[in-house]
Amino acid sequence: MANHKSSLKRIRQTATRRLRNRYYAKTARNAVRNLRKLTDKAEAQAKLVTITKMLDKLAAKKTISKNKASNLKSKLALYINKLGA
Repeated sequence: MANHKSSLKRIRQTATRRLRNRYYAKTARNAVRNLRKLTDKAEAQAKLVTITKMLDKLAAKKTISKNKASNLKSKLALYINKLGA
């Protein structure tokens, strides 16, 4: 076990951040999953804006990597474009 005050604080901070990151990452995964279930193009385009914003925020805070955010946004945009065809 850690003996220094700073390392004890670091352990507490890490635990708190881990829980927060897990929550937001899970929320984003559910949002992406729900978007992929949609069949109405207009509704999907409206949701894409909010999900893109969410993914960008998570990437900025390093909860997910910027490449993962970019890949998800790209795949979702392709999915929505195929809905109209």
